Amino acid sequence: MTQLAMSGVAVEFGATTLLRDVTFTVGAGDKWGVVGRNGAGKTTLFRLITGVMQPTRGQVTRVGGLRISLLEQHRDFGGASTVWEAAAGPFAHLLALELSLAEQAAALGTGSDEDALARYGHDLERFEHEGGYTMESRVDAVLQGLGFDPVEARTRPLVALSGGERGRLGLARQLVAPADVLLLDEPTNHLDLETTAWLEQYLMETDETVILVSHDRAFLAAVVDHVLHVEGGTATPYTGTYEAFVMQRAERRLSAQRSLDKQRKVIANEQDYIRRNIAGQNSKQAKGRRKRLDRLPRLSAPPGEEDTMALRLDVAERGGDQVVSAEDVRITIEDRVLVDHVTTRVMRGDRVGIIGPNGAGKSTFLRALVGEHPVDGGELRVGGSIRVAHYRQDLAQVPLDRTLYQVINDLRPLWTRGQIQSHLARFGFSGDEAQRRAESLSGGERARVALAIMMLENANLLILDEPTNHLDVESIEALEDAVEQYPGTVLMVSHDRAMLRALATRVWRLDDQRIAVFDGSFAEWEEDAEDRARATAAAASDDTARRRAETARESERTAKSTRTAAPAKSDRSGRTGGAPNTGSTGKGGGSANGTGSRDASALRSARRAADAAEGRVADAEREVARLESELQDPALYEGKEGAARAARLNAELSRARATLKTALDSWAAASEDVERLAPSA
Repeated sequence: MTQLAMSGVAVEFGATTLLRDVTFTVGAGDKWGVVGRNGAGKTTLFRLITGVMQPTRGQVTRVGGLRISLLEQHRDFGGASTVWEAAAGPFAHLLALELSLAEQAAALGTGSDEDALARYGHDLERFEHEGGYTMESRVDAVLQGLGFDPVEARTRPLVALSGGERGRLGLARQLVAPADVLLLDEPTNHLDLETTAWLEQYLMETDETVILVSHDRAFLAAVVDHVLHVEGGTATPYTGTYEAFVMQRAERRLSAQRSLDKQRKVIANEQDYIRRNIAGQNSKQAKGRRKRLDRLPRLSAPPGEEDTMALRLDVAERGGDQVVSAEDVRITIEDRVLVDHVTTRVMRGDRVGIIGPNGAGKSTFLRALVGEHPVDGGELRVGGSIRVAHYRQDLAQVPLDRTLYQVINDLRPLWTRGQIQSHLARFGFSGDEAQRRAESLSGGERARVALAIMMLENANLLILDEPTNHLDVESIEALEDAVEQYPGTVLMVSHDRAMLRALATRVWRLDDQRIAVFDGSFAEWEEDAEDRARATAAAASDDTARRRAETARESERTAKSTRTAAPAKSDRSGRTGGAPNTGSTGKGGGSANGTGSRDASALRSARRAADAAEGRVADAEREVARLESELQDPALYEGKEGAARAARLNAELSRARATLKTALDSWAAASEDVERLAPSA
């Protein structure tokens, strides 16, 4: 059943168009991932869905009575004083009703007023119908899953929470709220690996519709079955997993580029004809062609990676082989011991992924390493020839009282204005944006400035503390590529599993005051952790079976003892998807044995195959466009059969896209054959 839909939606602010032609449909139980660059309009889409913002043009349709729960990046807990009260905020009316029922029951014990008895029965039925008896267990389960002790939460003061804990509590509050649609904006920002895995499982199993904005690719890959890509001033819906979206996006861009190349070729031919004939015998025809050419709608180049952050990391000097050493290190904060008796090494070229629960001390350990936090015992030091660049989680390395131009000029005082502006442009700050003060930047913009600073440090040791928190997917991929090619050493705290899988060659897990070192990649650590979890579960199962067997034997012994004693007393009594045709051709130039003729024949055959493949591509593109047009028609969803019809069209669209992919692959292979054979013709 369709729950909400957008049709031809546009959002404009004066002469600025933020979004245009946004059309998509959300069905009950769908899991949507919304991806796109920072500032592209993802949060605006949420405001349109909730009705906080109205579109400039187009229509946003919601079914009657649709309950929407919005998790924003800024949390408000109302008047709650404890952690449990804040999490149970959506059930405040039920908690009040529960208290009222207790008072009514006490009053009924001293009287028999029929009206009071009727009111009590009505309120009790309402309490049960609205989930009063399962409310507490639901709140406790979500708090437990997100790393809180449900018992302690009932008395723990809300004001005692850290920023990250408040973020997790805000997520808990949204998950327990009764809703038909969950809107989640970067829900994994304050989660460690364990709580992220719990949230994945929760969202996969819930019957609620989920629409989430996230930059966590592993999280998106595990949860979503639809993707909405916000790019180029519009939003394009894709059906399928995140991996399917990546493939479909590449196919769409290839198809768009092919159409653009074809149009450019037609325009060039027409312009050449006009230039040659405008003043000659065919002047009339040339002028007619010029008029038609002027009216021809021009295709735009498909959005690509040209404006992606251009980060490159290099080192000024190689540095020594031993980069970091820790000998019996002890680190505390106030009265709490974070790290104790830790001894380990980091060697040149290592890329260490540091993981562990929130609050275990990962960031504090990094701060101690660079001298920003005291070491209470042992020795923690960086090699003498090691130069450190520290990317802080709070982005404190970006001075807020300076313009971006001044920030870079302070680091490169001998650079010209053009060099400074060119460097800032690599990170998305061009023209007048170079004069913006850093305090006016969003989190994502400040993160890019921090990386622009890091690029100029030429350090041989990078310390990255949650570098993906404020970056969009494309910027994260640019950072991954830069670190992958970086010749130095990397220490990286992150909960981004996709980045850890791509980069980490060693893993440190910091927990319970110790660092467990795993000399292998993060993917290998995940496999090892799964094996250990299975072994633990098997051991627990064996232990349970053993205890049950012992209990059964004890029961049997008791029964035997009872049966043995029974005769002395006897006197007193009497639950439970076409392969491309690559063909084969000869090599070499023409000769007396006819090789040249065979080459020419093969070229003609290859060209015919390419033309035929191009025709199949065009047919497939028309079919995809037809189906997309039908699905974008708001009238489709008005009748009783609209949802079923939309489902059939979505299935046809998936098959048509698969056909288009096969056709594009065949066309690409045939075109390569033509290019290979053409020089021999």
